[in-house]
Amino acid sequence: MRPSIGPGEFTLIKKVLRSKFLTEGDVTKRFEQKIASYVHSKYAIATTSATTALHTALECIRVKGKQVLVSDFTFPATVLVIKLAGGIPILVDVDKETMNVTRDIIENSIDKSTNVILPVSLFGNPLERNFYKLQRKGIKIIEDAATNLGTKIGNDYVGALADMTCFSFHPRKIITTGEGGMITTNKKELAEYCRSYKMFGKIKDKFSQEGTNYKISDILSAVGLAQLAKIEKIIQRRRTMAKIYDEFLSKFDFIETQKPTTNSKHTYQSYTCYVTRPNLRDKIRHRLAKQNVETQIGTYALHCLPAFRNYRREGKLENSEFLYKNSISLPLHEELTIGDQEFICKTIRIV
Repeated sequence: MRPSIGPGEFTLIKKVLRSKFLTEGDVTKRFEQKIASYVHSKYAIATTSATTALHTALECIRVKGKQVLVSDFTFPATVLVIKLAGGIPILVDVDKETMNVTRDIIENSIDKSTNVILPVSLFGNPLERNFYKLQRKGIKIIEDAATNLGTKIGNDYVGALADMTCFSFHPRKIITTGEGGMITTNKKELAEYCRSYKMFGKIKDKFSQEGTNYKISDILSAVGLAQLAKIEKIIQRRRTMAKIYDEFLSKFDFIETQKPTTNSKHTYQSYTCYVTRPNLRDKIRHRLAKQNVETQIGTYALHCLPAFRNYRREGKLENSEFLYKNSISLPLHEELTIGDQEFICKTIRIV
């Protein structure tokens, strides 16, 4: 976890501190405007995390008592917010190659009662373009794109296609504010509700609805502004490093890398691959750890975790479980050298 931090972040933080206005204010508004402009959405609403962004979005469309189809291969926060908003999560499988849920998977899972889906686009790889055509069936799409700021499908950025899209600014993400999140949408009524909800339900000077406090501080937004100014440079560096990994790992018959979605710009928030031989992934991680190389599993198959074993599901969720047991995310940060990558891959080879 080594985010790209430089002089720009310190300069903007000092400016906020000198202003003595530290809570959410004009700096956060500017950060929201810059994010909206970047992803080509009409509106952006900053929150304290992607988790609170997702919760706000789900409260906005009132999922209480409703079924919500959600990717099983994800971090637990994705499904916990559905429960928090009173919804009924139904776990669905993902495609093994792209590691994302697909339109075909969703269409095989929906019934007449389905009107909300919460897909997860993982590791910088976007959903397929025709996924968003599900909106034509009256289905609302709240996209967990925590890892996918800067990702594109054709000429369109993730963040301008779903009803609402939620991003994360955790230190492991493309850009960071330490902790923070953002909702983007093209619908005015959704933006107004979300903005009110995260401000205790306040609309102008009146408390017109229930809400909570998910405001982000201007200090964190200042970091976000400095980070956003160099996002394309960060992404290009990650894409270059990913190509180097691709070249090294293509020589191994027991490693498969995440397949980029057709006609997409993968941003490689994580470089995630999977091991095809049983029980080898953990041996690789152990060997790398001995060499002081930190790795992560891809993410979790929720139905395999004790907290979620009794959740409703569609199908056997075989791909999700396979990826949970066999995926690995290799180091990818600005301090990584070609020599480091070569050493990592040589270590994998001799396991």
